[in-house]
Amino acid sequence: MPTPRFLTLDDVAEILNVSWSQAYALVRRKELIAIQIGGRGQWRVEVDELERFIQQKYAEARGTTVPAESADAD
Repeated sequence: MPTPRFLTLDDVAEILNVSWSQAYALVRRKELIAIQIGGRGQWRVEVDELERFIQQKYAEARGTTVPAESADAD
């Protein structure tokens, strides 16, 4: 089975080891970019976007920024 392109907020919360409401707050604040899919508007986060978010948080922790081309690489 191929690796999924999109993750649910439950998946994101599990990966980041946070609650669903914390993952949703990241989306609401636009720290983590997500899209709404379907009639019920369920949130989905692209795997690459989650990786970019994690790398950005590491860069912030180091006191540096991630250049746009490196964040988009892969």
